[in-house]
Amino acid sequence: MRLRALLDTDALGLRLLGGEEELDRTVRGVMTTDLRDPSRYLSGGELVLTGLAWRRDAADSDPFVRILAQAGVAALAAGEAELGDVPDDLIVACARHRLPLFAVHESVAFATITEHVVRQVSGERAGDLAAVVDRHRRMMTSGPAGGGPDVVLDLLGSDLDLRAWVLSPTGRLIAGPKVGGPPLPPDTCAQLAAEHLSATRTGRRAPHRVLLGATPYSLFPIRTAPRSPQTSQASRDVRETVLSDWLLAVEADAGDWPEERLDLLYGVTQLIAVERDRRDAARTVRRRLAQEVLELVQTGAAPAEIAARLRVAAPVLLPGLGAAPHWQVVVARVEWQDDTLQTGPTAQSLLEEILVDPLTTGPEPSDRIAVAHTGDEAIALVPLPAVSTEHDGSEQGVLADTLLDAIRAPLTAGLNDDGRLTLGVSAAVHSAEGLRGALEEARHARRVAAARTGRVCAAGHQELASHVLLLPFVPDDVRRAFTARLLDPLREYDHRHRAELIPTLEAFLDSDGSWTRCASRLHLHVNTLRYRVGRIEQLTGRDLSRLEDKLDFFLALRMS
Repeated sequence: MRLRALLDTDALGLRLLGGEEELDRTVRGVMTTDLRDPSRYLSGGELVLTGLAWRRDAADSDPFVRILAQAGVAALAAGEAELGDVPDDLIVACARHRLPLFAVHESVAFATITEHVVRQVSGERAGDLAAVVDRHRRMMTSGPAGGGPDVVLDLLGSDLDLRAWVLSPTGRLIAGPKVGGPPLPPDTCAQLAAEHLSATRTGRRAPHRVLLGATPYSLFPIRTAPRSPQTSQASRDVRETVLSDWLLAVEADAGDWPEERLDLLYGVTQLIAVERDRRDAARTVRRRLAQEVLELVQTGAAPAEIAARLRVAAPVLLPGLGAAPHWQVVVARVEWQDDTLQTGPTAQSLLEEILVDPLTTGPEPSDRIAVAHTGDEAIALVPLPAVSTEHDGSEQGVLADTLLDAIRAPLTAGLNDDGRLTLGVSAAVHSAEGLRGALEEARHARRVAAARTGRVCAAGHQELASHVLLLPFVPDDVRRAFTARLLDPLREYDHRHRAELIPTLEAFLDSDGSWTRCASRLHLHVNTLRYRVGRIEQLTGRDLSRLEDKLDFFLALRMS
């Protein structure tokens, strides 16, 4: 708004004391201060309101006005409630620094002026921003996105003084403002996602308003397009989208916003939804690769054929990787009490999100995950560029016990009291031959998770203990996967170093763990035997002094 417009509003009680030639200046905000030096709180374009408490004598006026002029404020308005008429020295100082000066009648509260200016400025900014958003929408729908959601969030911050973030349903930060305060903490992101999912499931009308501590937030859903063109947005069951749709979190209480501003924010969500749909479309190649590999695995194709398909997939999933990676398989299933819903696509979208580190910002990490779905089951093929147990016995990769820790609360809120999410995680496999066993292992682990209580459960290959393998319902592929996971590191080491770790292990178990008898049987010095057993433990992460680990090795050798 222009300064001139302030004089046209009688209710503000403003009287111009100087600077008539500057009345076309633009007012971008309002600030009330009685500090002698308020420069740290000024960004330019403000109407500064003051009660003159900073003024002790005439010499104070010029330094104060000089600070305001250097900060680029639009004008100064001095109240007459305390000192009566505005002092002449202040009028002279404002004229010297070409700063428009108003007198505020004692009957008018500064709050009245502040409310009027904020309302006018916000309305004009909203109109300007709406035009920018509309122009940006046309660009994004007709060609490549120019900067993604971050650009729109920066516009909200600069033009409407609104801090906003785009979050996934698991609470991962997708995008946020580059300037304007500290980043949103991960625990706050998770709480906001949980509040949004809970409100959506209970049918509350958006935007959802929540208070975390002393900070209000308004949560707007970001609706994605239905996968089927025959499905309308209005006819979709909320459970089909609640676990996959993004949300826009705005640091403000939208309860008293006018319809124009609400419409603007919903326009922003539509703009971000375009980008979300574009990113989903970009995942098509990875999804197709996963589908092709898994179809080969499930139909019993030759390992050479599966390996060839993996060589095609590896550069897409891990650009720049010199050699074929190791792989893990993760299986997920979403189940509702109403079993008529198709949950495969929901599980696919959710698994793509879950396998991204929730502390990682941006979309890039999800571009290295290939997820297919068959029926109500989603299957992820996760490439691991460096899986090793050679140095410390620990295995890198996806771990079931930590997979859901950061996202269990939001997902539980989304599943409410009629849904469940269960996941199973396989061990890492080193070649195409191991993928079928890894898939069966992940499926069996998911069944173990499904037997537990809770809305969100996961189980990993570590939990398929050796005594479970004795049960008749465990598939042969799971037994083979268990054996390979325990003995393959030793076989590979023997192949590379001719170390004879497998014969040493067999002899050690046959000797009931006796060092002297085993060393004598192998014609070795006991120190050499201790070195070999130490290497076995290091490669497998097991301890041959423990009865459980001895039993596992015994079973693996007998089943191999």
